[in-house]
Amino acid sequence: MDCNMDFTHQKEFTRLLLDWHRKENRREMPWKGIRDPYRIWLAEIILQQTRVEQGREYYERFVEAYPTLADLAAAREEEVFRLWQGLGYYNRCRNLLHTARELMKSHGGVFPKNYEELLSLKGIGPYTAAAIASFAFDLPHAVVDGNVLRVLARYFALHTPIDTPAGKKYFTRLANELIPPEEPAIFNQAIMDLGATICKPQAPNCGQCPLNSFCKAFHQRKQEQFPVKLTRKTIRERYFHYLVCWFGDKTIIRKREEKDIWCGLYEFPMIERERLAGKELLLEDPAWKNLLPDGCWELKGITERKQQLTHQLIHARFFYVETTREPRILSPQILVQGKQLHQYAFPGIIVRYLHCVQQPLLL
Repeated sequence: MDCNMDFTHQKEFTRLLLDWHRKENRREMPWKGIRDPYRIWLAEIILQQTRVEQGREYYERFVEAYPTLADLAAAREEEVFRLWQGLGYYNRCRNLLHTARELMKSHGGVFPKNYEELLSLKGIGPYTAAAIASFAFDLPHAVVDGNVLRVLARYFALHTPIDTPAGKKYFTRLANELIPPEEPAIFNQAIMDLGATICKPQAPNCGQCPLNSFCKAFHQRKQEQFPVKLTRKTIRERYFHYLVCWFGDKTIIRKREEKDIWCGLYEFPMIERERLAGKELLLEDPAWKNLLPDGCWELKGITERKQQLTHQLIHARFFYVETTREPRILSPQILVQGKQLHQYAFPGIIVRYLHCVQQPLLL
């Protein structure tokens, strides 16, 4: 743990933060100030790994489509995935639907009112459990996200890495010591808003910060050095090849069932290789060769796209083929009309391809 931790200004931290929140914080969001645990949970799940600007649009769509927990629990999986399309991290969506159904089945459609029970629900971790507990039920649990970590690390000039289990535990304990038991929701909202609007990752607006009188990083002119991170992300590069085969107004898709990225989403027949391959795949790889009717198809074009995930970089090459005879469909592949593609949820890289290619049959 950090040997230089100084708790001298803890009370001033909380006092100045709450005073700023009441007098100056004007950050508006559709989920801010609500008490409904369903909508708080929905917002927090959507905002994981998602920019607020993008998450706001999805939150509003979900609330409109599924205004209550019961509505979400009763929804078809394909419909929910389609609405989620473009947000990425699809395990969040799977867990969202699973937990909605579990709450209806085993909890009478009511969210638990204590932190430990909330934490036991699938897809609800310490951050989301603390958010629901504090915002919906006024329980004194600190919500510790990237904004909170950054504010605390700078204010106290903490060298404890934020990206280790011990570091996260340390910062959570500190945040819980700072939170006023009588105003947990206000404190949590205030510190998150401060990190998002003033104590930003780059070029923080320290001159306008209500905490600058006691902020150690500010007085040491070391704001950019905090928070400290120990590990670096290792990026795995993968190479996907998609066969976009059109037979008249129909094309082939399949649902990804493997325990891998995008499980539960749809895609075109895909081959993964150690590097990008060319049109020889159409002639040499059995998976595609067996699909295409002999002598009745023509390669019309090849398109490339990339998608950056948290720990993976996907290189995709789309082979657009037209055939005059129906391709040999192999289960679990299905042949669907182009005008029906909007009914299926695809990974973002395929959505962008479909929107960019100039074909009237597509989305």
